[in-house]
Amino acid sequence: MKRWLARFVVAGVALPIVALSAAYRLVPVDAWWVELLRYAPYPAWLSAALLACGASLWLGRAWRVAAALALLLVVTVLMGLVTGPLPGQGDTGSGHLRLMTYNIKAYLAEGQPGGFAALTWEVALHDPDVLVLQDAGPLAHDREAAPDTANALFAGRQVYVFGQYIVASRLPLRDCAPGSIAYRGIPHTYVHCIVTAHGVDVDLVTAHFRSPREGLNATRHERFDGLAEWRENFSDRLLQAGKLAADIAQRTRPLIVAGDLNAPEGSPVVRTLLERGLRDAFSSAGQGYGYTHGHSLRPHISFLRIDHILVSHEIGVTDAFAGGKEASEHRPVIADLLLHRAPQ
Repeated sequence: MKRWLARFVVAGVALPIVALSAAYRLVPVDAWWVELLRYAPYPAWLSAALLACGASLWLGRAWRVAAALALLLVVTVLMGLVTGPLPGQGDTGSGHLRLMTYNIKAYLAEGQPGGFAALTWEVALHDPDVLVLQDAGPLAHDREAAPDTANALFAGRQVYVFGQYIVASRLPLRDCAPGSIAYRGIPHTYVHCIVTAHGVDVDLVTAHFRSPREGLNATRHERFDGLAEWRENFSDRLLQAGKLAADIAQRTRPLIVAGDLNAPEGSPVVRTLLERGLRDAFSSAGQGYGYTHGHSLRPHISFLRIDHILVSHEIGVTDAFAGGKEASEHRPVIADLLLHRAPQ
């Protein structure tokens, strides 16, 4: 490779990666263009960074360092690497509770042979104390149509159903009710329950924000003409997050927010909730990337972490991870929580 071409490749890759990594940390919350780039499949950035590393072999040390830095930023900042707490610095306490959130896409499972059986197996594998489901409409409203699934998922559990949501708990549930996260006059809901475990009453919220799919498709197919639709989509999800954040700010009990928030943790959509004193369970105790979505899309790998379990400071987290991809377009998220968190 000619040296001038190698310099062009390294500079053309490293500079945008450095700029985007800085933008992830520094740009205002309403920067729709940064939000759009958060949904780009990471293989695009990773392939470019590896190409730059290869090109840098024809160049001097400074160019190699620049290419290596670009690769490091991709696998950490842009891909969202989580390393978990250092040994001995994780949460401790008592009152274990395993919670699982799962967008099951029941309307797709309903039309697939063995679709509900795969969902049942995934839930049984992780055996949560509390299970919250989104996009569960067909199963929620017609459990008789899939009795084996309903028995396997809900036997021995209290069950609350509203709209697309199901809350199923081995622990006592009470005061379950929907709340509104409507946007532009379009009805949209979340669900709130109180769970009692280990002598603690916990506010449990499950939500499913508006999908970014339409906005992403508009920009992909219409290019610049589709940006207005993306900006509207982003604004809608920010509005939903703001409404939910205002609602949970009124609650004084320990709090868990779990569901398909349709945004990565670094997104202003999720940060709006984190700013209310919550923390992401996977970032607190997970390892790796924890991607939950993307395997149903090209290139058929999970590349987005858009399903979350968020907890208030009173609740400890000892482990958090994503489940399997076989049963749904979303992997579930499972977290092992401590309702009596020891002081840090």
